[in-house]
Amino acid sequence: MRFAQLRTLVSGLGLAMGAAQLSAQVPQTEYAQRRAALAAKIQDGVLLAIGGKEPAQDYLSFYQNEPFTYLTGYNEPNAALVMVKRGGQTTATLFVEERDPAAEVWTGKRFGPEGATKATGIDARPVEQLRPALDSLLKSAGQLYVVGNVQFGGRQGEEQHVLSPEDQFVRAIAAEHPSVKVSSANMQVLMLRGAKSPAELDLIRKAVAITADAQREAMRAIEPGMYEFEVQALIEYTFRRNGADRPSFSTIVGSGPNSTTLHYNADDRLMNAGEVVVMDIGASYRGYAADVTRTVPINGTFTPDQRAIYQIVRDAQAAAERQAKPGAKAELMSDSASAVLAAGLTRVGLIESPTATYDCGTSQQPQQCPQLSLYYMHGLGHGIGLEVHDPDQFYFKGTLETGSAFTIEPGIYVRENLLEILPKTQRNEALAAKLRPAVAKFRTVGVRIEDDYVISDQGLEWISRAPRELNEVEALMKEALAGGPKRDTGKLEWYKRTAGPQAP
Repeated sequence: MRFAQLRTLVSGLGLAMGAAQLSAQVPQTEYAQRRAALAAKIQDGVLLAIGGKEPAQDYLSFYQNEPFTYLTGYNEPNAALVMVKRGGQTTATLFVEERDPAAEVWTGKRFGPEGATKATGIDARPVEQLRPALDSLLKSAGQLYVVGNVQFGGRQGEEQHVLSPEDQFVRAIAAEHPSVKVSSANMQVLMLRGAKSPAELDLIRKAVAITADAQREAMRAIEPGMYEFEVQALIEYTFRRNGADRPSFSTIVGSGPNSTTLHYNADDRLMNAGEVVVMDIGASYRGYAADVTRTVPINGTFTPDQRAIYQIVRDAQAAAERQAKPGAKAELMSDSASAVLAAGLTRVGLIESPTATYDCGTSQQPQQCPQLSLYYMHGLGHGIGLEVHDPDQFYFKGTLETGSAFTIEPGIYVRENLLEILPKTQRNEALAAKLRPAVAKFRTVGVRIEDDYVISDQGLEWISRAPRELNEVEALMKEALAGGPKRDTGKLEWYKRTAGPQAP
């Protein structure tokens, strides 16, 4: 599908996604189907899925781990799922904490076994019965599968520096039942998570719509003299105001030289006119993550040099989009984007040619690396879902399939010290002399454009519909911030006085 056709296809969605009702959820029947699919991937035996532990301090937030969420939808700590497969039949039992009114004064109301059964459709028992139940089951079972954060594959007798509570629990069971084979079923769960159901895609679309709203609000608000953390605060306020649980990862607002650091998240620099700012952000909605990046000019207008780099990145993203269709090899997206980036960098003088290399090894182990990697050093994208870097079908099959949800995020980063950190070889010194004028011209310009997509029967669906074309970004930045109080710059003078070198 041509990119222009793609834009036409999705244009009818408009901003309606941002106003979607906050009612989507995964039904109990789907969780049951997931457990049945996992049972089909294992042999007869017992499977133990371990939920997240309660934080040591009850005033800290609890977040359920993703595999347990995927299999149960249960969002309270210290729970476990036990599945038993025998002769083609599978049963499931959830083990949860009992109701405790005294504890609930501090932590809030809990489900207890009765409430957990009603909420999940799984027979639930007190968690204190978990160990006796496993001991009884493993007397007649030869296999224990474990899903959770448990270390496998260590040598007999080898001690780990720190054993998690999950490790200690599983090792105690293994010691009690030496004839039982213990193995991980994490990979089987990851493979199942690669294909997103319609309910999951709906949740992802909502997380992405909220994130796109935050990008728009940030673009309207940004101006010279703001601090990065002011933009971060507006973004995360917009997340929560629109029903998101929390950020799906640490919010990245990187201006000037910080725009060339991939995962910069200190967000404490004063932003100046003439610079760009990279905003790599994502909302988590009912456990499902978004990941959308925009790069904008702090004063609202790109300089000619910034426009040149930005357009190369945008063209690379569009090239990857043209390759994204059901059944297509995922690597074609990366190949196409890299070809466009290499051609563009050659055109502006930042590399010698699309296939040029530099010395990247050592004197003992000489090696050649693409000059492209000096400015583009990460992958093109990743799956999204319960985690911001979630498994997708193309991880296992190599192809995009219906139910895939993923990002496309090419970038170019011209770091100030790029030429100084090249390995010291005669060839690299000659290369540095040749590239120095272009690096000086584009220094501290970092551009990343990241969007979220799903594959449906109709083809590629672009779901992160925040402005991304040069003229669209500049036009939106001319609008006033929609709603909210006016910014009081005087209240930030204390920060300038106390932040030291971090507040230039």
